[in-house]
Amino acid sequence: MREYYITKNDSGQRLNKFLEKAVPRLSGGMMHKYLRLKRIKLNGKRTEAACRLAEGDKVQLYINDEYFEQVREEEAFRRIKTPRLTVVYEDENILLADKAPGMVVHADENGDSDTLIAHIQAYLYQSGAWNPDDAASFAPALCNRIDRNTGGIVIAAKTAEALRILNDKIKEHELKKKYLCVVLGRPEPPRGRIENFLRRDEKRKQVTLHDRPVPGAKTAKTLYRTLASTKELSLVECTLLTGRTHQIRAHMASIGCPLLGDGKYGRGDRNRACGETGQLLYSYELTFAFESDAGALQYLDGKTFRVKDIAFVKKYFPNYRF
Repeated sequence: MREYYITKNDSGQRLNKFLEKAVPRLSGGMMHKYLRLKRIKLNGKRTEAACRLAEGDKVQLYINDEYFEQVREEEAFRRIKTPRLTVVYEDENILLADKAPGMVVHADENGDSDTLIAHIQAYLYQSGAWNPDDAASFAPALCNRIDRNTGGIVIAAKTAEALRILNDKIKEHELKKKYLCVVLGRPEPPRGRIENFLRRDEKRKQVTLHDRPVPGAKTAKTLYRTLASTKELSLVECTLLTGRTHQIRAHMASIGCPLLGDGKYGRGDRNRACGETGQLLYSYELTFAFESDAGALQYLDGKTFRVKDIAFVKKYFPNYRF
């Protein structure tokens, strides 16, 4: 038996809502079954799912211990009742999600399990597109990732075959990604190519750029073009020719135009003045540009997908349309 004492913070809510959070492994169907069997009680008496809890109440559960086991990271989707997810495109093989800035794609070193993949899995589970209780079922997985404070399109594979194909195509640079960012100043020239060598410092979680090869550095290539400018800021589109960590952020800073809001490579005074705490960077366009057969995903070849709205574009360049 497990007993919960209702505090002031938990009072006023329905019993079923409390149990959804307190015992995420307990499905709605099983909860109602155990209520009927009087294996879930309130203050020692039979109760209903809709009963409102009061401070000082005691909820008693006479159910198997397995329901109280901690939900593992790979099962974090079970905690999510209403997925926070913007779907750009979906079919039987893939799902393209518009990740909001501030959300992590996978659990980070802080153990944050409120992740994009958890919300995608919860969405697919609740829609009936994925059955995690089928031992042979493939768990939907992400094919690419972007930083916590960067927004934009992330690809999820719904089948093992799709994951294999997309991983190969990403490795061969057959998926083209474009980003929008707001930078300080005006890039000169207005459009160009930045190419050098990028080395990641794991301890500092930062990268450095080099004009010549150095140990641990990899080639980094970015195309950029200025789309609009004000007196102090510019809206820039960047195309990744390589996909290195912090590539766009470091490259734009290297030409004197750091991203607004960037705490690592930008200007703290300007960030604070504008009230921006994360880099204004968005992976807004994805094109499938296969150079070899893509098997079950060949139908995606040549297709381009874009996000519909970007908050920082509306804020700083309200008249720009993309």
